[in-house]
Amino acid sequence: MIAPAQSEKDRVVIFDTTLRDGEQCPGATMTHEEKLEVAALLDEMGVDIIEAGFPIASEGDFAAVNEIAKRTKNAVVCGLARAAFNDIDRCAEAIKPAKRRRIHTFLSTSPVHMKYKLQKEPHQVYEMVIAQVTRARGHTDDVEWSSEDGTRTEHDFLCRCVEAAIKAGATTINIPDTVGYSTPEEYFGLIKMVRERVPNSDQARFSVHCHDDLGMAVANSLAGVRAGARQIECTINGIGERAGNAALEEVVMAMRVRNDAMPYWTGINAKMLTRASKLVAAVTSFPVQYNKAIVGRNAFAHESGIHQDGMLKHTQTYEIMLPEDVGVKQTSLVMGKHSGRHAFVHKLEELGYRLGDNQLEEAFVRFKALADRKKHVYDEDIEALVDEEIATAQDRIKLVSLSVIAGTRGPQRATMKLDIDGKSLLEECEGNGPVDAIFNCIKAMVPHEAVLELYQVHAVTEGTDAQAEVSVRLSEHGRAVTAKGADPDTLVASAKAYIAALNKLTARRSRGASDAIAVGERRIHSTDVG
Repeated sequence: MIAPAQSEKDRVVIFDTTLRDGEQCPGATMTHEEKLEVAALLDEMGVDIIEAGFPIASEGDFAAVNEIAKRTKNAVVCGLARAAFNDIDRCAEAIKPAKRRRIHTFLSTSPVHMKYKLQKEPHQVYEMVIAQVTRARGHTDDVEWSSEDGTRTEHDFLCRCVEAAIKAGATTINIPDTVGYSTPEEYFGLIKMVRERVPNSDQARFSVHCHDDLGMAVANSLAGVRAGARQIECTINGIGERAGNAALEEVVMAMRVRNDAMPYWTGINAKMLTRASKLVAAVTSFPVQYNKAIVGRNAFAHESGIHQDGMLKHTQTYEIMLPEDVGVKQTSLVMGKHSGRHAFVHKLEELGYRLGDNQLEEAFVRFKALADRKKHVYDEDIEALVDEEIATAQDRIKLVSLSVIAGTRGPQRATMKLDIDGKSLLEECEGNGPVDAIFNCIKAMVPHEAVLELYQVHAVTEGTDAQAEVSVRLSEHGRAVTAKGADPDTLVASAKAYIAALNKLTARRSRGASDAIAVGERRIHSTDVG
């Protein structure tokens, strides 16, 4: 791999919005502790700016941004704010403890947004741009202004607003492709045009924020960099509103692998990309597609005989980067029931996990139990086991035992024991099939009004003894949560997944009605700057 040029003019700043735009992805809400864990990893891996949240949205969002601001060691901590002064002031309060802090404020500038969303005339929007940037600049010297729906904004008006924002004190200008409509050629031309036409454009860094509605978020982001932008706004695994954002791991590795065509560099430690991907997938319960670039399970897997033969002769026949470059180990231990604790710990380290003593002991016990039931324990089996261990460590509701009577004669019946806040409950229910009977047991012991929107089963690995991974989505009062469970027994995995989703709903209720209302408002009102 060609080493990237290190000239400062070619440095691309990485602005990660996993905790803000990424969390706006339906069902991807994280707990306070999970946000802190993700932020710490982003800081460690070299992200330049962490957009920690939208402080005005809820007390929970404010608290998370504020705590991240206190803990972050290297990155700039950024909060999002609309044009309203109370938004900006609340944002400033949240990020105040940070060593380095930024206010990111935005306003729609396209004709369709101004007419239908803002219901304001262009001259009113223009004045609001000046006012919001001025207000933000009163709190910090680092202010980013975004022209929401910038790619559908009239060029003359966009240039006027950008010039005014810079004059008012904005140090970063973001031109987002909010609806993922642009193409690389168009986006290159737009960024180039704005930088050339705006007389004070040299006084600000230009940023790109692209959505993936047409599958071109990464290509558009890199086209913007070629046009002179030097900040990319992206998320781990590309999560975000609708089809998501440009994926951090993809833009970083594209510039590294094809540095001949894109001679730019970032401060990201690429060896931590896989670890970051796994963490975000675990805390959001959003699995990474197997063929996902860079961090997908099959990104460095070869099944075809022709490919395998080529790889054995020379790795570059079918791989354009080394697995180690993104934190994937080529070598692996064959894990089974005879494997000891040391081998298990080594395997966890290879997979990017670092567990505390208690978590490690529990994970090892579960691993041994799994190894007794399976002929082969694959990396994916261990990942599913540990992810579930991490996800359920603080759960109020836990599965103790389950037995099911199923078959053609019926009726299907389930007997289940749950541990709820340390108390054991036992229930027996019938159902229209074994899964329905299981879910009826859970409803009997934990009454709720949630609606089952998704029930999906797939095998973690190959073979008849493969672990089943079940995904469940529950909806309650207009909000949805997604969770998953894994076990060699599909019915046990189903129970685990449903209970995991129910635990998420229970945790949400416990945060209080006021927080739930505020979060609901955040979902209703568009806060997406790109």
